[in-house]
Amino acid sequence: MLLLSCQETVKALLTGGFRGLHSYLLTAGIYSCADFFATGVIMTGSRIDNLNIAVLLPCYNEAATIGAVVRGFKSALPGAPVHVYDNNSTDGTALHAMLAGAHVVRERRQGKGHVVRRMFADIDADIYIMADGDGTYSPEDAEELIRTLLTERADMVVGTRRGVHADAGRQGHAFGNKIFNMLYRTIFGTDFTDIFSGYRVFSRRFVKSFPAVSAGFEIETEMSVHASRLTLPVSELELDYGRRPEGSHSKLSTFKDGAKILWMFAMLMKETRPFAFFGIISGFFMLASTAFMAPVLMEYFQTGLVNRMPTWVLSMALMMISFMVFTAGLILDSVARSRSEQLRIFYLNVAARSNGSTTTERTTAPHKKTARIA
Repeated sequence: MLLLSCQETVKALLTGGFRGLHSYLLTAGIYSCADFFATGVIMTGSRIDNLNIAVLLPCYNEAATIGAVVRGFKSALPGAPVHVYDNNSTDGTALHAMLAGAHVVRERRQGKGHVVRRMFADIDADIYIMADGDGTYSPEDAEELIRTLLTERADMVVGTRRGVHADAGRQGHAFGNKIFNMLYRTIFGTDFTDIFSGYRVFSRRFVKSFPAVSAGFEIETEMSVHASRLTLPVSELELDYGRRPEGSHSKLSTFKDGAKILWMFAMLMKETRPFAFFGIISGFFMLASTAFMAPVLMEYFQTGLVNRMPTWVLSMALMMISFMVFTAGLILDSVARSRSEQLRIFYLNVAARSNGSTTTERTTAPHKKTARIA
């Protein structure tokens, strides 16, 4: 067994903490991340040879870039099959992906959420890598994402985008990205700093316990909320964010898609934090009731008469609605807690390892290819 010098060990810890030390050990050939994941200790001479890694690429009209992206992942992870799910592209995306060596499946329901739901249901693996097909994420970073997932025993690692605010297509996208990330941290917690990143690595437990109810690109937000709701171990890794090549265009609309995300935030808050959601609504009704009630009460204390009876009736009706909404929030909060407990139990019952097969459809024969992360 090789031993590190005290000087190099201290240097690695001071410069990069645990992750820096781990990267140094990998570079020096002391141990593999698969060994660490399997045993929890540093050791040499053995690997997990049946670690199944699947690369998932949801695509819509990415013919200009998908071929290079597929070849990049096949080069970075030689043993990992690349699955491209084509979402009704009209520019030959499926053909370019197939020629590059990817397994191609068509998903007819339009929307990234539908594609992700189909991918997670079809593919069986130990580790899932999901990226966009537009070439803005580097396939070479996949290995580091997997190492982080294994060493930190996380269920999801998000590749946060370095420089996304400088090149987000339009200034409106960059501003919206910043605002929505701040809103997410305020409502759901501080686990994530880039909830819209499409470059993620998942454990099998996460994928097979994730309900995936979103239809569109809000699916990334739903993934983050799912992890925060169940307090799953997650991590982030800052990565370079590339520019789209000439001929490739973003499908995002600043105002239309921003409204969809805001609505998704509201729905997820209603489902996961009903007491806070309905408490805010109750507060608005109570404020409105108080605003109508105050002048009527002041007049009553001065004259002993209630001359504006309709206003008084309206204020009392608003107050009753406020109490009813607050009560609904209390009841639904208990229901939400029960649902979270059930989801947690289901998550714990999912096997951490697959049965050794990686399939594009439930009826196809299993692939026996594996991938090593050294």
